[in-house]
Amino acid sequence: MRRILTDFAHFLFVVTDLEDKLDFHMRLPRGKREFALFIAIVSILSVNTIAPLITCFEFGFHLAVWVDVLHVIPFIWLSVVALVLLTYKPAEWLTGKIAAKGDSFRATITINILCTVLLMSVFLTVIGTWIGSRTFNFEPIRLFFFKWPRNFAISFAIEALFAQPIARAVLYKLHRAKDAKNPKIEEVSTEESATEEPAE
Repeated sequence: MRRILTDFAHFLFVVTDLEDKLDFHMRLPRGKREFALFIAIVSILSVNTIAPLITCFEFGFHLAVWVDVLHVIPFIWLSVVALVLLTYKPAEWLTGKIAAKGDSFRATITINILCTVLLMSVFLTVIGTWIGSRTFNFEPIRLFFFKWPRNFAISFAIEALFAQPIARAVLYKLHRAKDAKNPKIEEVSTEESATEEPAE
């Protein structure tokens, strides 16, 4: 009985480990074009939800406030894309320091989102206020520690629960379509994942 339970537990571990490796292969960008597509989807979804939410929490949930945000969203989007490119490597470095090598796909991605949002929210708490108010002053710096926790919480929730899951789902569908046209690639990737099982 003990042997059966041990074998069953090992089987579940192998299946879960294989699924994790397939997730890394299927839900992450495989090249520069896919990376650009991923950034485009995440940034557009994030800017159109995070910026209005933060502004409405500060000035009230009114239609006029939301319409006013729409006028500056293109400029906020440009700053978001620029900051993503600037903070990408530092966020990867931080993720590597926190996440262990054998961590699951979801754990690694969650840590990466946490690190990315942490870095970006620091800058956007100030820059976003400047763009939204159309003035450059020390007010967002003076009120930084009052506004940043709220901005970080909203940004992390949107990224982790909305923007990035949608972007990764798009990549997954794209990779499924590509692999269906090239079945040998899918077969090789599955075999490679299976051969990378941890030694007993």
